[in-house]
Amino acid sequence: MVLIAYICTLVGNISIIVVSRVDPHLDSPMYFFLSNLSFLDLCFTTTTIPQLLFNLWGPDKSISYGGCVTQFYMFHFLGATECILLAMMSLDRYIAICKPLRYPAIMHQRLCILLVALAWISGLANSLLQSTLTVQLPLCGNNKVDNFLCEVPVMIKMSCADTTFNVATLSTVGMFYSLVPLSLILVSYGFIVATMLRIQSSEGKKKAFNMCGSHVIVISLFYGPVIIMYVQPSATNSQDKNKLMSLFYSLVTPMLNPFIYTLRNKDMKGAVRRFLDLCHQRTDLSIFTVHALHIWLRISQVLNYFSM
Repeated sequence: MVLIAYICTLVGNISIIVVSRVDPHLDSPMYFFLSNLSFLDLCFTTTTIPQLLFNLWGPDKSISYGGCVTQFYMFHFLGATECILLAMMSLDRYIAICKPLRYPAIMHQRLCILLVALAWISGLANSLLQSTLTVQLPLCGNNKVDNFLCEVPVMIKMSCADTTFNVATLSTVGMFYSLVPLSLILVSYGFIVATMLRIQSSEGKKKAFNMCGSHVIVISLFYGPVIIMYVQPSATNSQDKNKLMSLFYSLVTPMLNPFIYTLRNKDMKGAVRRFLDLCHQRTDLSIFTVHALHIWLRISQVLNYFSM
């Protein structure tokens, strides 16, 4: 099941990245942010899932200390970046719905690149801080990682030293990178809801809802486990609960994101169909790529049918 979920994650997110880049109809800030989110999800899962599959299927269930450090460094780098990026995407939706006439002037290409760069730099700062503090903790021979992957909370629990400062830093930084972006998201959607209530036509309301509904679902799937894992005191979370949360936001959420964003998105599904037509006309493209895109589109259509 883990392998199937990982393959679905790869196919779905790569499809969004490729289609967003090659289709001129998707040349907008919304799909620029979406392709960056898909790239983040690809890196997010690839950081952890291949090692998990190796441990599940192979005779060796271990991971080197260097590999563990690399894993939690990249994991916290990408996770914090995604927190900020989701807030940037909500800001983009706010301007598109609440200030549609000024949207092209405000969300120009330079600003979009700047916002994405800010998200990546913020994630890097979080990872450097957390990783620097964590690698200094002595393990005193305790080398058993009781989780699916290496994370800072797991490494803190493994340490034999006083970790009060590390726990406080983890909680404080976790609150900053989760609650501050989430507050921005809630404020943005507060204005969006107020604007939607003033829209007279049902078609206009439906279009606005389709623009924002998928983003709200993705936010809920990502921020829920993150807040449980990093904002709540670690003593209140059982180890089994931590494992479930880790697996959820490292695999389940990145797998579902492409389907959520294309479920009711006619522009994206139309772009996929146009890309498939282009693939059929070219012989230099992989047959696997074409079939994978067909499968992804069919799954989206089935999910769309049951959600109606």
